Amino acid sequence: MKYSMNLLLWGNQIDDSLFPVLEKIKEIGFDGVEVPIFNTNPEHWFNFRQKLTRLDLACEAVAICGPDLQLISSDEKVRRATVEYLKSALDCALVLGATKLTGPFHSALGLFTGKPATEAEWQWGIEGIREVADYAESLDITLGLEYLNRFEIYMISCIYDLIRFVDEVNHPACKIMFDTFHANIEEKSIGDAIRKAGNRITFIQLSENDRSTPGKGNVNWEDVFQAIKDIQYDGWISIEAFSPKLPVANIWRKMFESEEQLMVDGLSFIKKHI
Repeated sequence: MKYSMNLLLWGNQIDDSLFPVLEKIKEIGFDGVEVPIFNTNPEHWFNFRQKLTRLDLACEAVAICGPDLQLISSDEKVRRATVEYLKSALDCALVLGATKLTGPFHSALGLFTGKPATEAEWQWGIEGIREVADYAESLDITLGLEYLNRFEIYMISCIYDLIRFVDEVNHPACKIMFDTFHANIEEKSIGDAIRKAGNRITFIQLSENDRSTPGKGNVNWEDVFQAIKDIQYDGWISIEAFSPKLPVANIWRKMFESEEQLMVDGLSFIKKHI
């Protein structure tokens, strides 16, 4: 098992200013970091990659599509722009040395129609992800698609929908990234959801119900850890936690003593149970 820390805990400015954070992450005992790709210019990431290499920290990348980037848009120009954006994110992931690009980029975050996804939207999503997966495969990168809860996205908001989508994409470079935060909202049993996804899972984010320190909320962690063992998962386990430094998360209270304490306590909790 390898352990990672998601850099969104420090907000959405992902650049050289986070070098001291990377040093602390390494010191605490993590094997790698999750790097959100907001800047899709590969040159932006050259120094970041060099710092990761010096620290011997591995990296996996994350991409998100906002309202202006939508693979399931009825506008073909928007769909094409989104595919190209994701290919650029993959180029950045390659610079960073990542082997995975994860996230809910099958559709746009925070964009709703007030209706279920149509068959046309579903098919546009599949077509777009297939093209992105082809490009990812050429770079030896695997996509890890994530479902979000019903308050953040409308097309894929539970494990059943995500399994169906990934199976219909039917591409060796398209897998599942599982996030316990969303599962805690949408699933009757997080463990059963993990077991249903099985070997489709390529990355796991452990996140508490309030996005604070894993183990200090009400997620059924016994169920989660047992399911991880049941599917014989042995890949990345990452902590995803948020704070007021990430405005889009709408968390305006501090729920932990410090970022360092969250990392120490969270990693210790996970290693104790895995």
